[in-house]
Amino acid sequence: MKTVLFVCVHNAGRSQIAEAFFNQLAKGKAKALSAGISPTDVIDSVVIEVMREVGIDTSANKPKALIFELVKSIDKVVTMGCGVEEICSTAFIETENWELEVPRGKPLERAREIRDKIKTKVIKILEEITRET
Repeated sequence: MKTVLFVCVHNAGRSQIAEAFFNQLAKGKAKALSAGISPTDVIDSVVIEVMREVGIDTSANKPKALIFELVKSIDKVVTMGCGVEEICSTAFIETENWELEVPRGKPLERAREIRDKIKTKVIKILEEITRET
């Protein structure tokens, strides 16, 4: 089974959204994890709210640190457009960068737009991965 790692700085927003959508939509055919270079203590409350609106509860999720043990079992890394590519060299793993705004501090309408853009990208990458297997 292919595993994708979504990475952003704090692992409190974009990467959590991507992981949640990916795992829901993959239905066990592939798996996603997420991590951050400098994880915060909790998931952003705006993210929890906009994900609940689409039937996904991320309130129990905890931001996780990006560590080598996590990366060594990954097939693909997706960075969330926050400059982590320079901090986290994953040259030995297929890496894709998504230029995405941080939802933290944004009005709900803007956070929903970011969430929906992430879902569209997740659907595309999931189609690519499942086509390969």
